[in-house]
Amino acid sequence: MSDTVPVPEGLAEQAATIGGPEGVLDERAVHDHIVSSLARLDLDGRSVALVVPDGTRSVPMPRLLRPVHDALAGRATKVTVVVALGTHAAMSEEAMGRAFGFEPGRAEETYPGWTFVNHEWWHEETFADLGVIPASEVSRYSGGRLNDRDMHVVVNRAVVEHDVSLVVGPVLPHEVVGISGGNKYFFPGLSGHDVIDLSHWVGALISSYEIIGTTGITPVRALINAATERVPSEKLCVAVVTEAGTGELHSVSVGTTESAWAAAAEIAAASHITYLDRPVKRVLSILPEMYEDIWTGAKGFYKLEPVVADGGEVILYAPHITEISVMHPGLKEIGYHNRDYFVKQWDRFRDHPWGELAHSTHLRGMGTYDAETATETNRVKVTLATSVPREQVEAVNLSWMDPADVDVAALEADADTFVVHNAGEVLFRLREPS
Repeated sequence: MSDTVPVPEGLAEQAATIGGPEGVLDERAVHDHIVSSLARLDLDGRSVALVVPDGTRSVPMPRLLRPVHDALAGRATKVTVVVALGTHAAMSEEAMGRAFGFEPGRAEETYPGWTFVNHEWWHEETFADLGVIPASEVSRYSGGRLNDRDMHVVVNRAVVEHDVSLVVGPVLPHEVVGISGGNKYFFPGLSGHDVIDLSHWVGALISSYEIIGTTGITPVRALINAATERVPSEKLCVAVVTEAGTGELHSVSVGTTESAWAAAAEIAAASHITYLDRPVKRVLSILPEMYEDIWTGAKGFYKLEPVVADGGEVILYAPHITEISVMHPGLKEIGYHNRDYFVKQWDRFRDHPWGELAHSTHLRGMGTYDAETATETNRVKVTLATSVPREQVEAVNLSWMDPADVDVAALEADADTFVVHNAGEVLFRLREPS
């Protein structure tokens, strides 16, 4: 991206990092590194909001939370674990137990002194108001893409009412911000709608196709960082890079939310982007069950879109998915369309939640829209082989396939089909010509 700002020189080196893009770390090394790194930070006598991902991120959280607990025991006066849902559905007690390594209803036995809560974004009282970033600054951060809209910054009260906010979670290629993690756990993870809508729409204007996997300070990360500067607590981070498809870790970085993210982002870009020599005609993207709807399962499309030939197809294969999105029913109203479809009819769509508009473009991919003829032309075909009813799929401008008709073995033997298991974490790109 031409308007990406590099991470300031030396920032990544400020984080304490073990591991790299090759190989994995053993559990003792992870434990000792987290404990020793946190021991050097000012946590004594302070309250801590521990910010963690929800179940849509593949990461061995118990291997991270146990050493964090050891490091905070006897030092932190209070620890509240806040699940950064963004606008995802709340995690049940059972889901939290599976993700974080405790028996449902018995978290206190595994993590004495800790309280686990969801980011209840649907309740207004969840939030603390941190003021407004004026339109002139939004314009500067967004590279001029938004010029007439202030950004109202509200965030979960926990990161305002605790002395320290400690983010613990993975760093991966991301369709909105470039590389996920760091301050993204606050915005959109613990955010209200305004920052979510503005940042996601800026990402959509750039396009997922272009921004995904981009290291450095993208316009979206610049907006997120500006919002995070208003969070008064000290902001620290344990940023990890997972080995795709396993419960192992390539690396662990401990520092501020910016330095730990910068160190992990370079490792994630090296380990979670796979390059192909030529485009493919068809992709069978097999989604893991941690994606419970199309809202989250769309990752299986946009992490494959860059390698699909013009006129090609991505099949999202997930018989377990039964819903487009429970939390975002507005998607059924607007359907899935490319960026130009919305931009060239902006008066029609400007009052619809921008986060939903952005998600729509992420799953539909690149394309064009001719306003004079009302003709939308999309670069690739998107087919859902799920348990979402056919009439719902076709009503939102996607193609339907009966999942019972998907023969994975036959498609793996087909020279024109690229089959990806556990899709959604690794980004696929075409290798640049030498």
